Amino acid sequence: MSDTLKTRLATDLIHAGRIRTNLDENGEALFLTSGFTYESADMAEAVFANQVEHFQYSRFANPTVSMLEARLAKIEGAEACRATATGMAAVHSAIMCGLKAGSRVVASRALFGSCHWIISTLLPQYGMESVFVDGADMDAWKAALSQPTALVLLESPSNPMLDIVDLRAVSELAHAAGAIVVVDNVFATPLLQKPLELGADVVVYSTTKHMDGQGRVLGGAVLSSKKWIEEVFQPFFRNTGPSLSAFNAWVILKGLETLHLRVKAQSDSAEAIAQFLDGQPKIKRALYPTLASFPQRELAMRQMSGGGTLVTFELEGGKEEAFRLMNAFRVITISNNLGDTKSLATHPATTTHMKIGAEERAKLGITDGTIRLSVGLEDVQDLTDDLTRALERV
Repeated sequence: MSDTLKTRLATDLIHAGRIRTNLDENGEALFLTSGFTYESADMAEAVFANQVEHFQYSRFANPTVSMLEARLAKIEGAEACRATATGMAAVHSAIMCGLKAGSRVVASRALFGSCHWIISTLLPQYGMESVFVDGADMDAWKAALSQPTALVLLESPSNPMLDIVDLRAVSELAHAAGAIVVVDNVFATPLLQKPLELGADVVVYSTTKHMDGQGRVLGGAVLSSKKWIEEVFQPFFRNTGPSLSAFNAWVILKGLETLHLRVKAQSDSAEAIAQFLDGQPKIKRALYPTLASFPQRELAMRQMSGGGTLVTFELEGGKEEAFRLMNAFRVITISNNLGDTKSLATHPATTTHMKIGAEERAKLGITDGTIRLSVGLEDVQDLTDDLTRALERV
């Protein structure tokens, strides 16, 4: 569609970034090719010298992947996007592309396990300084960003405890320290939160979650200004090769067409389930951004237009009772994925956050009784009934 045509979200999710071949196909074309050809050796030379715009090699760019990138940029409100093989490829490349030995990185402690490992373990191996702060503690952010810093990484809402970071305030502090701000927005999706509008410089996603959202393929995305993507990110991306396959891009493109319908329905169900759990005597606490009991509700609602598809809750009885509850599910599935059409339950302490250790989990509030529930598209009453049956076993 023309860049000058003003269209709304539901339309953009279907049409933005579309490329049609001379065959005038209606569905997006799937370009399963590793390389591309040239009319002459002279043309090939000109293409590699950036004198002629032409697809070269699918590790660099591919028409199907380019359609996905253009569509994601449109719905995010970003100038540019690069799609990656996985969500972790997006996070890793967005972090590493602009750092060097001696760089200082500040991160919110509440990170997904693999993201935490990059900051705590990988960066120091390359002579970089890593500093963790409590994402809700503005004094801690001020102290950490009182000296020159290269990059800030955070999740909001965080995985799995749904901690909210004041994106605008942290971005202002980070920019004053000379840092770029990278936000993992996977829990909120681009439909419920716009980090770039709140001051962030880079947004990363696992497009596996929500965007495909049907448990089929892996993918990731990095979105930012055209200048940063071309000058900072692209050289790293082009030469290290975390590129997305054309097939996976095509699947994610089809998933985007129903993203707004699925996220709305899943969020509505998640809110209803959170309210149900919040009143259960066997539940120590239930966490969901719109709940009156949620500690950061005001901030969450200032930054987000909805609560999202994830609910986290805690049982008093620790791992034994958490496992007993999960093993009793008949509709809800046990899986470490999220943002799926199927409702998925995870025990973070023994799966996604196992490797960070008990001490770090304690700092994050992840107990052995904590369960993360990704709410799908099943009938919400069937999910509530499933939870009710399972709670009877606890």
